[in-house]
Amino acid sequence: MAKILVVDDEQSIREMLEIYLMREGHEVTCEKNGEKALARCKKTSFDVVISDIKMPMMDGITLLNRVKELSPDTIFIMITAFTSFETAKEAEQEAAYDYIAKPFDVDTLKRKIDAALKSREAGALASADNRSDIIYTALLGDTKKMKKVFDLISRAASSKSTVLVTGESGTGKELVARAVHYNSPRRDNPFVTINCGGIPETLLESELFGYKKGAFTGADKDKKGFLEVANGGTLFLDEIGDLPLSLQVKLLRVIQDRTFTCVGGTDEMRVDVRIISATNRNLEKRIIEGAFREDLYYRLNVINIDIPPLRERKEDIPLLANHFLKKYSQELNKDISEVSSYAMEILVNYHFPGNVRELENIIESGVSLSKTSIMLPDSFELSKFKTKKDKGSRDKKNDDDISLPLEGVSLDEILESYERKYVEKALEMSRGSIKGAAELLAISFRSMRYRLKKLNIDAGMFK
Repeated sequence: MAKILVVDDEQSIREMLEIYLMREGHEVTCEKNGEKALARCKKTSFDVVISDIKMPMMDGITLLNRVKELSPDTIFIMITAFTSFETAKEAEQEAAYDYIAKPFDVDTLKRKIDAALKSREAGALASADNRSDIIYTALLGDTKKMKKVFDLISRAASSKSTVLVTGESGTGKELVARAVHYNSPRRDNPFVTINCGGIPETLLESELFGYKKGAFTGADKDKKGFLEVANGGTLFLDEIGDLPLSLQVKLLRVIQDRTFTCVGGTDEMRVDVRIISATNRNLEKRIIEGAFREDLYYRLNVINIDIPPLRERKEDIPLLANHFLKKYSQELNKDISEVSSYAMEILVNYHFPGNVRELENIIESGVSLSKTSIMLPDSFELSKFKTKKDKGSRDKKNDDDISLPLEGVSLDEILESYERKYVEKALEMSRGSIKGAAELLAISFRSMRYRLKKLNIDAGMFK
């Protein structure tokens, strides 16, 4: 949960953001202009300010500068019209964390807020440790497998080679990428993230490479792409397995020649950027399917850091659970000292398909609901997990023990029934978040939307 201030002169946008952000669990305050927002910031400290740039009386950039004088740690996300990207970049240079163009979808905004909060936490850790030897909190672990991950992070940080981070959803791939960056000589330069599966193909190219004025309708000014913004630092390509083939060729050229051409441009630009990518997909299988270039795969996979799923390092569950308990007890102002032995036993025996992210969500929910100083199973509704066994100790069935009637069955109907159950369960666990459900099922956002349409499932029913 974060304390968020929304500043926009359009009432409809204020109301829409207030409803959505409160539903996500944040504490939200709204103001209709910069002067009222500044007065509010003098009385209250906010984690995030989401502000329109163009407003009467006091514009968003002025508000940004004034608030930063009061609270340097407050994160600003600026709202801008599509044709005002250069103004947005000016705001970025004035210490705004990010910007979002109108019209925008709330899922994109959620990703930016989550990334901003993670960035601030990472920055706090970096300051505490002089930005060296940083191992992020969600990567806590004392097992051999995690010690191997830590060793690879350390060695990759001192190298200039590309890094491919692999692992299931929720294991902490972006945290590994950040750890590599903030332990590297590039630590004082930008760490820029782009989600290859969360941006439409038509926009992804211009976001990555930038564009020239007149390149397409609405492009009335030059715009820098993420590659140019990340110059001197690190570009993190999340969900690299979803990168369209047309852009894979261009990315390969960037890695090989360190040059690129923006959309609508003719001049080559040279950049010094380290590429770190991540995926929960089997890229070798994607190569066989013709969906991923083999030459790009070998360029990206010079150093591979594979993060084990939580079920393969159960000894780390108590360590992580106690860490999250302390974190959310402080954030939510709760006096909860420990997880009961019975509750911890249930956690250790649970399969955790959502990995560390799911464990964190369970503990956060438990802290919110707990009425005692010791967290009991009922505090975080673990009763639904009590009958579940770990994958390795599940009752095994003979694969040949399948009944098939003489008249036959409809395999399509059977598969659709199972698909529906898993999609609905993922939506339930992610509280109606399409992106969250997609991550639990290890599929892309677009693939999840396709399944919702095919199965006629309304994600809003699970919020």
